[in-house]
Amino acid sequence: MKKMECPCGSGLDLIECCGQWHKGLSVGLHAPNPESLMRSRYSAYVLGLIDYLVATWHPSTGPGDLELQPIKWLGLEVLHAESSGDVGVVEFVARCKVNGRAERMHELSRFVRENGRWYYIDGQVPQAQ
Repeated sequence: MKKMECPCGSGLDLIECCGQWHKGLSVGLHAPNPESLMRSRYSAYVLGLIDYLVATWHPSTGPGDLELQPIKWLGLEVLHAESSGDVGVVEFVARCKVNGRAERMHELSRFVRENGRWYYIDGQVPQAQ
């Protein structure tokens, strides 16, 4: 298989980075922390892996069906990540082009761990300091 750099910006090969979580989902191998899950979700958006996005979204907040918009993802920067017990947050900026216009998505994402597995809960735009 041809090597491909992981879209999450880690500098690692996709298979060694987010790809292991994408492929591992079916055999019970899950991202070990909120940052890994957030990075793998970003990569899933880039790669169009709708099933992975739905499966890693907490059932209480998930969209059910998900349709991806035609967005060209350009890069990810993780600003902060932390977890304590079974909750975690990741602040990031994702750059993209929508209809040819450059945009930035700045989000503070919340995560929860249930039965040893992390899920995305929701995200909000951080308040300006």
